[in-house]
Amino acid sequence: MNSKEEELLLKCLKRVAPGTDLRLGIEYMLQAKTGGLLVLGDSEAVLKITNGGFYIGCNFTAAKLYELGKMDGAIILSSDTKRILYANTHLFPNPEIPTSETGTRHITAERTAKQTKELVISISQKRDAVTLYIDNIKYILEEPRIILSKANQAIQTMEKFKNGLNHLLLNLTVKELEGIVTLFDVASIFQRAIIVHKTAKEVKKYITELGSDGRLLRMQTEELMDNVEEDYIKIIKDYVSDEIKTEPAKLKEKILNIESDEIVELETISKILGYGSNENLIELAVQPRGYRIISEVMRLQPGVIANIINKFGNLKNIMDASPEDLAAVQGLGKAKAKSFLERLKKYSEYYFYNDIYNGKGGLDSKIVL
Repeated sequence: MNSKEEELLLKCLKRVAPGTDLRLGIEYMLQAKTGGLLVLGDSEAVLKITNGGFYIGCNFTAAKLYELGKMDGAIILSSDTKRILYANTHLFPNPEIPTSETGTRHITAERTAKQTKELVISISQKRDAVTLYIDNIKYILEEPRIILSKANQAIQTMEKFKNGLNHLLLNLTVKELEGIVTLFDVASIFQRAIIVHKTAKEVKKYITELGSDGRLLRMQTEELMDNVEEDYIKIIKDYVSDEIKTEPAKLKEKILNIESDEIVELETISKILGYGSNENLIELAVQPRGYRIISEVMRLQPGVIANIINKFGNLKNIMDASPEDLAAVQGLGKAKAKSFLERLKKYSEYYFYNDIYNGKGGLDSKIVL
């Protein structure tokens, strides 16, 4: 499933998530074992394949949906699901549209979804299953308790990988301050970031499907992922080759959406950053420009940070700069320059102390997947 299909599925899951009136109506129909076929949309494409039934035209409620579900045929709702438009209607999608289904209701649902591009919901009378169809997507809803269990497992996995990412970021910070960063260190950060990102997307799907039952999981995920993607952009700005003119945010998306079978290939990441495929990542030393560390040391306007980096070129030169040289940077001034250098010194001492105290001196940033 590509990114557009994933986004489309998330929108559909949000419409039928627990806590919505539509989901409550579906639950009523499942409990009554009436089965049902719902079309969420009254576009011209839908009305062209609709025949017979009754025009209802009333406001939507779960109870009304349940009562109308006792009749045969499909129920057509407005796109915003606020109104019930038709009931007991018959759908006649193009029979030449390919389908993998066998039951009459599911065949009709799949063909209708492919032809109209609207969300179609098939509620099985015998299997107590709810299947979503939209375009070429088919998705079977699971019980909230099962989804909750999967979501908890996914969050535990994400937390594990996030801890590993934090470990690599700490290692990168120490090496940046020492001036011994290699391209391997940078690529390893994004290697782990890809895994965290993909796990977070899976958790997001579960949370969306849980609806109101997923509030606590949503807060937990937001806390884990707070400011993470901003850090990715700063690292890209620190290390992207001068030859690459693509915006850092677009490079971030390109890296995080690398296909799964390419995750372990550090060379794939280094190519996106503008480095040759023949480079020895472990031996190739790179100098950070300083975007990430400067923003952590002192809260400055982005334009001032850019002025500092444009003047000195990289973090090493900034660390070696005198207060007078820094004060000459537009937007900084003597007081801020002095404060910045003092904070940078304390920042370095803090990380060096923790690195030595925790026995992490010379830490190898090799990632274990």
